[in-house]
Amino acid sequence: MTIRVRLFALARELAGRDELAVELADGRTVADLRRALVEAVPALDRVVGHSLLAVDAQYAGDETRLDEQSEIALIPPVSGG
Repeated sequence: MTIRVRLFALARELAGRDELAVELADGRTVADLRRALVEAVPALDRVVGHSLLAVDAQYAGDETRLDEQSEIALIPPVSGG
């Protein structure tokens, strides 16, 4: 299945785009998606492990199962002052 992920902040800068599509087998989880994102864009390794993933507008844990219709966003940590 093709999973499309919206990228924000530093993740968007590292990937050089605001959306990324990755292929996963059916029934895969957010944890599998994290690995696939780093394989697709190795520079994302800096943020993927510390980022939140939202699936269908809800923050999701690594055990959350995905399907092709899921709306997914990768939200890296934000710092500021």
